[in-house]
Amino acid sequence: VQLQASGGGLVRPGGSLRLSCVASGRTFSSSEYTWAWFRKAPEKEREFVAAIRWRDGRRGNYADSVKGRFTISGDNAKTMVYLQMNSLKSEDTAVYYCAVGRSLITSSLRDQGRYDYWGQGTQVTVSS
Repeated sequence: VQLQASGGGLVRPGGSLRLSCVASGRTFSSSEYTWAWFRKAPEKEREFVAAIRWRDGRRGNYADSVKGRFTISGDNAKTMVYLQMNSLKSEDTAVYYCAVGRSLITSSLRDQGRYDYWGQGTQVTVSS
């Protein structure tokens, strides 16, 4: 089972990027699964960015630092997850990782230890 993240790149402050994450080897479309994005900036710990839990419908859960700027969504078949990032700032520069976990309660959505599958990461650099 692999998660493949893509869509990173270099963008100017204020710009936008859309990251994608797709699973191969199996699907994670049933209501018990949660997909999430985390990020790791240089010399910082990996941190939660956003999560979407299929049993909650299309409603996302966001870190305060990205709320209102980032949107997590899934395709209709729930085989891919996206992270639309708008109004990017230099502090958004990081390697972004997608992850999948099962049977996560709301209070665990931001706990990276609860996620079983991880993608390889995609670099996002926000710079002028």
